[in-house]
Amino acid sequence: MSVLSNIPYDIVIFALLTLVLVWRLRAVLGRRVDVGGQSAGPLPVSLRQDRREDSATPPPVEEPGARLDIPQPGTRVGQILTEIAGAQPGFKPDSFLQNAQKAFRDVVTAFAMGDRAKLQVYLTPGAYAGFEAAITEREEAKQQQRTEIVGINSLAIVDAFFTRFEGCEKARIDVQIVSRQISILNDAGGQPLVGTESVTEFSDLWQFESEGGRDLPPSSWHLAAARAA
Repeated sequence: MSVLSNIPYDIVIFALLTLVLVWRLRAVLGRRVDVGGQSAGPLPVSLRQDRREDSATPPPVEEPGARLDIPQPGTRVGQILTEIAGAQPGFKPDSFLQNAQKAFRDVVTAFAMGDRAKLQVYLTPGAYAGFEAAITEREEAKQQQRTEIVGINSLAIVDAFFTRFEGCEKARIDVQIVSRQISILNDAGGQPLVGTESVTEFSDLWQFESEGGRDLPPSSWHLAAARAA
């Protein structure tokens, strides 16, 4: 009997087919990922899209709330706030600061967008004239202001004033506002002139005024001046 007759040809053929399949799989998979796990070729389209989305800069997340700093009643400013509360029923320093926070957001956004109607709601006539002149100058130069308030860190009452004269009452409250913004001014060609795309902390001093008394409507607060603090 020949030795070849004892060879299990069916097993040999199966083994050869297995080797061929393994070689083919290595030939296909080896072009995509090498042994070390590093990409040796372009990733599939779906994975490339996922990677691009993951690496993109996430949008700024607004902070939960601002800290409100109010002088104690025994301080000079605290005593003036008490006088204002006595002249204006319903006046409360914390509510005032919350309204100032809303005004800050609206005014900053309205100025960037050139929304004159909204600015007139919040500003005294003198303050509006200054804001309106700045908007007009920007429009004539074909410049665009982009401002995004990422968060307001704190609002603090730093000074106050109150007086009565011939039946009229005048009050003023100075508020320091610390915020985080993306603020950039672009020229007519879209190139940045002032500012940066990075989130920057700003400290501003806003002065609010109100008048009331004889022959005047009920007291309401308006922004009279604003500057960097």
